[in-house]
Amino acid sequence: MKGAVHSIETFGSVDGPGIRFIIFLQGCNMRCRYCHNADTWALEREDTQFMEADELLDRAERYKPYWGKEGGITVSGGEALLQIDFLLELFTKAKERGINTCIDTAGQPFTRQEPFFSKFEQLMKLTDLLLFDIKHIDKEQHKLLTGQDNENILDCMHYLSDIGKPIWIRHVLVPGITDDDEYLRRTRKFIETLSNVDRIEVLPYHNLGVYKFKELGIPYTLEDTKSPSKERVENAEQILRGQK
Repeated sequence: MKGAVHSIETFGSVDGPGIRFIIFLQGCNMRCRYCHNADTWALEREDTQFMEADELLDRAERYKPYWGKEGGITVSGGEALLQIDFLLELFTKAKERGINTCIDTAGQPFTRQEPFFSKFEQLMKLTDLLLFDIKHIDKEQHKLLTGQDNENILDCMHYLSDIGKPIWIRHVLVPGITDDDEYLRRTRKFIETLSNVDRIEVLPYHNLGVYKFKELGIPYTLEDTKSPSKERVENAEQILRGQK
């Protein structure tokens, strides 16, 4: 089996604990208005690399001496869970090699229907940590921001809590969209229903991906949106962490 790979980062320091070998997979069903990897949306592009699990792990292990006790591989995207069969093979072989595994996901493909759910259950037995993006807590606002609603995404997070799978929550702070105290407090109330949150990170909005939209001929609707101030980022962090 081969995975559709967009790109690789060999020394990732912000996508999980320690130093990570990051594999960005191709394909995503969401259309986030601020996405900085819009070129990963299509399931396949002319420049897509199709790589086997062992090929990726052999390359990753070249950097193992730099990982330390906490490092390993992180699979991101796009949306990694769209290639769940490949992930199962990759993580099965990673565990055979003693490699720490992490998934960076927004949870959009999640369903309790088969055959996905059984595969997801098995994948979670092979996954040490998930970096989980909460795009927006409000269903309708989530749809306006990403093109998809969030009911199955929140259900995924409840399932991960039920099985005690550790997650780091990430929330992109977009002025005028997610930077609203009411929405932030609603997000905090949801987080309080979970028992598996090890970390909460607020990521300030930036428009560094706008050039990719232009290259792809896709209108970028947030071009006039500025990055949030330091004060608003700190405010969001305090609310989401229950400190305010």
